[in-house]
Amino acid sequence: MSENSWPENDSCNMSNVKSPWPEDSKLPQLSDVEIDYPEGEGRRRKAALMLALIWSCTIALHLFSVGFWAVCCLTTIISMHWLRMIRASALPTVEPLSLDKAETEYPFVSLLVSAKNEEAVLGALVKTLCKLDYPAERYEVWIVDDNSTDKTPDVLAQLSEEYSQLHVLRRSAEDGGGKSGALNQVLPLTQGDIIGVFDADAQVSADLLCRVLPLFDDQQMGAVQVRKQIANADTNFWTRGQSAEMGLDLYLQQQRIAVGGVGELRGNGQFVRRQALASCGGWNEATITDDLDLTFRLHLNHWDIGILPLPAVREEGVTRALALWHQRNRWAEGGYQRYLDYWPLIIRNRLGPRKTFDLVVFWFAQYVLPTAAVPDLVMATARNQLPLLMPMTSVTMLLSLVGMWNGLDRIRRAEQVAPSPFVMFLQTVRGTLYTCHWFLVMACVTARMSIRPKRLKWVKTLRQDDYQIYVPD
Repeated sequence: MSENSWPENDSCNMSNVKSPWPEDSKLPQLSDVEIDYPEGEGRRRKAALMLALIWSCTIALHLFSVGFWAVCCLTTIISMHWLRMIRASALPTVEPLSLDKAETEYPFVSLLVSAKNEEAVLGALVKTLCKLDYPAERYEVWIVDDNSTDKTPDVLAQLSEEYSQLHVLRRSAEDGGGKSGALNQVLPLTQGDIIGVFDADAQVSADLLCRVLPLFDDQQMGAVQVRKQIANADTNFWTRGQSAEMGLDLYLQQQRIAVGGVGELRGNGQFVRRQALASCGGWNEATITDDLDLTFRLHLNHWDIGILPLPAVREEGVTRALALWHQRNRWAEGGYQRYLDYWPLIIRNRLGPRKTFDLVVFWFAQYVLPTAAVPDLVMATARNQLPLLMPMTSVTMLLSLVGMWNGLDRIRRAEQVAPSPFVMFLQTVRGTLYTCHWFLVMACVTARMSIRPKRLKWVKTLRQDDYQIYVPD
């Protein structure tokens, strides 16, 4: 760790920092692992090539009579996968961890938060994390203050005196890598077998660790994502849409995992087994979405990712259309980057047949279809006919509609609330209309990535608590 990682003043109390590793520790460190992952080279060239390929193939489908049958064939394949997912039974829930064991029998957990100018929300999260229903000597809380310029250091200094589990690492302005760099920098100081990561605006329940840790009894489980929930869902159309979107995400995650597909991390509320994290070389500092990138690395190393539907990690949703646009552009670009980076490993079937097929189907639905919609509409207008990809688009929208209804229904049952069918219908229709913005986002992102390279920086996103996210300029 570089010397400038430590504060030059006592605004953050570092006196209670534990030694980086116990002397007899056998936990793997990142430096002990050889990684063969790409570092994000040539993304612009790859994106341009992929854009040209998608556009040219779409135009060719319109020019040749076999194009209609090719679309029908692809639609059938995707529909069969969707149908298989819908028919699959969700995995059974796991009983929560009992607290009547000897203290040494509980796994040690390290909870990490990377924060930059988060004085408004960080104090509440720290107090919650330091009062979880779990043996206090078996978990620790680390806050990485990423060179905050507001009163975040003062808040942390006061909290450090109050809670023995709390440790603070202050980064300087020269430390790079964004959130991934902050997490990698603090990781050698932590002692946990399980690493939990939260955003500064997270709201968690006291029994969270007791609910999450039993999933790691499966030795193949490399990570677990806790369901996310929008705390300010009733603010406006955008937050209500995000709330319904979380229901869809829960359903798709559960069903993909049920058929042997790819479970994904969502950043806030993710728990990772240290051994699995070390096998992946830690968090990738050459990406703008550390969670999505780590998802691929874990699966490529033959780890599984689970989903915990209850309790949820609550977070504040963005309330303005412009803030939503910037956030979703970042998510879309980070998601697309990993396909550009890891495609040689994917096509070599390193994931295994079921995960590879699931990944290809979702890549086609998420990125290829919105990108191909532009030339498809142009050709359809020029030839005075319906868009050729309409059957595929209709099937995808139908899955979104069914998945959102089922996801919201599962949340309703889990939380034991009973909205009327009419309210559920309104939520589903509104949420499905809201998710249509992804088509525009994906189409713009795939085109922009082939033209203009990106760099990373901290900027403000317009939320009620003035919360920050890491987005490209």
